Amino acid sequence: MSTAILTGPPVPGSPLEGELRALGFGVRVVTEPSQTPSALASVPAGERVALVDSRFVGHTHSLRLALTDPRFPAAAVPGAVTAQPEARPALAHALDTAVRGEAPAVPGAPLAPAAHPLRQPMPAEGGAPGTEVLPQTDTGDPLPDRLAGLLDADGTAVHRPDLGSLVAAVPASPQQRNEARQSVEAVDEEAVRLRSAVKARDGFFTTHFISPYSRYIARWCARRGLTPNQVTTASLLTALIAAACAATGTRPGYVAAGVLLLASFVLDCTDGQLARYSLQYSTLGAWLDATFDRAKEYAYYAGLALGAARGGDDVWALALGAMVLQTCRHVIDFSFNEANHDAAANTSPTAALSGKLDSVGWTVWLRRMIVLPIGERWAMIAVLTACTTPRVTFVVLLIGCGLAACYTTAGRLLRSVTRRATRTDRAAQALADLADSGPLARGLARALRPLGRALPRVAVPLLALLGAAAVTASAAFTSYGSAWPVLGAAVYTLFSALAVSRPLKGALDWLVPPFLRAAEYGTILLLAARSDTHGALPAAFGLVAAVAYHHYDTVYRIRGGTGAPPRWLTQAIAGHEGRTLLVALLAAVLGGSGFATALTALAVLVALVVLFESIRFWVSAGAPAVHDEGEPA
Repeated sequence: MSTAILTGPPVPGSPLEGELRALGFGVRVVTEPSQTPSALASVPAGERVALVDSRFVGHTHSLRLALTDPRFPAAAVPGAVTAQPEARPALAHALDTAVRGEAPAVPGAPLAPAAHPLRQPMPAEGGAPGTEVLPQTDTGDPLPDRLAGLLDADGTAVHRPDLGSLVAAVPASPQQRNEARQSVEAVDEEAVRLRSAVKARDGFFTTHFISPYSRYIARWCARRGLTPNQVTTASLLTALIAAACAATGTRPGYVAAGVLLLASFVLDCTDGQLARYSLQYSTLGAWLDATFDRAKEYAYYAGLALGAARGGDDVWALALGAMVLQTCRHVIDFSFNEANHDAAANTSPTAALSGKLDSVGWTVWLRRMIVLPIGERWAMIAVLTACTTPRVTFVVLLIGCGLAACYTTAGRLLRSVTRRATRTDRAAQALADLADSGPLARGLARALRPLGRALPRVAVPLLALLGAAAVTASAAFTSYGSAWPVLGAAVYTLFSALAVSRPLKGALDWLVPPFLRAAEYGTILLLAARSDTHGALPAAFGLVAAVAYHHYDTVYRIRGGTGAPPRWLTQAIAGHEGRTLLVALLAAVLGGSGFATALTALAVLVALVVLFESIRFWVSAGAPAVHDEGEPA
């Protein structure tokens, strides 16, 4: 239960107390200034608390945005400030400072002594002089506003939501109060709330063909008490049913699969809009939304491959290739963003050109469509599934995703070589975590550290590329069952270890994790395809899916600010180099169905270990939810 403390005598006719109760707050009214600190202290330490000026006039959604968003320890709008348990000590200190009248303008700089800021005679609502009213300072600021300023000065980050056309004010006179009420009535609060539920930046298909009605589905869900996690789960189930329909291998099944895939995407948009509409953000919800997107798409690929097999067409290699390409695209995105997340002097002529193009409306939509985001991609897959065959669907998907990958990677390469940025230790650590080095690579990296430090910066991604080329080329161009892929995997292990033996702070070092992902996934795909063994490719699909889940989970942990998964997990599943070397050894030693069986067992083992640790972490950890703002009101 959250508690709101109304500071000052209640204003006759004000709906403020009822609005706060509707937002889930228990309300306490403090009419005497000296009672404010004790009222704050009486609220249990594990609860959120808000201080709201009793004269506040504004939209309920203004209060909702500031006082109920779970992602921020402290937040404020004019006339209201809130603190979650972790920020409660800072709020209590700020209140004590304000009550004593010693608030510093900046940290360590005391304010000149003045009359007590909470005891000044101020005009009441009717304008009668000599009536003491909370909470004004010597500058005329309401107490919550001054507390927010003191929190900022004390180093506590205070989130101030973008209200746009919404109103939040503390009028000082009856005339100003009437004007504020008129401003409130002039704005359609519900329309603003619906608009704010939609992402500010989204794809063309999502913006124009999904969001215009999915926001109303989100509101319908909110009014019936449904949570974003429930909608996310419904989206997953719908996609799994779509995959099952595709697995029938019949035309009606393919048509139903396409329709259900689009329905799943509508629900996928709805869950985020519901979270923004009702501010029901959570760490678990952010993880479910992100991981279920991958699970839905890759399960659908498997359904298409099963359906094609029923018709006598083996497209498992294409399905696995599509998953490898899509996952590598995501790794490129993650690595580039993490490398430049907090880089100093992070500018380039290419970025400046991109900014200029953003001012030309049609180029914005064109560039968003070229990268084939999830909305456009799923729409294309749904239409092709209903109208063509799984083989055509995968071929078109591979071509489209390949072109999109070339476009985005080329732009990021240009930005990297023209950007004069200094990357931080945090960015280097994030790239090292994304590399997913196991015991072999870590041990070799320590031994080769002097040599690695002597290499030029450009050698780091080049070594990763050469290692990836060695193992994939040996898997692709030598006879299946030979020792050459094992030798290629050994060279890959050596080169990848040398690449990560120094901090990844070079301009192109963000390419190292994508090269390593392409090497591992590509080797598994090539060896399974060349084995010409029944069941090898489906087993390889399962293994890559399990490993890819681990890599996605690593990304979401880094984004949540908790760092990479524990070291024991990486050691247990051998790291990228260990798994690649193991698969090469299995292909060389085992023949026929033995290789498929070994891949299946390895896939099950990896999946069980990473799922156990991932679920344990996301259910129990206190990592912050991913910040995903809707369009400013």
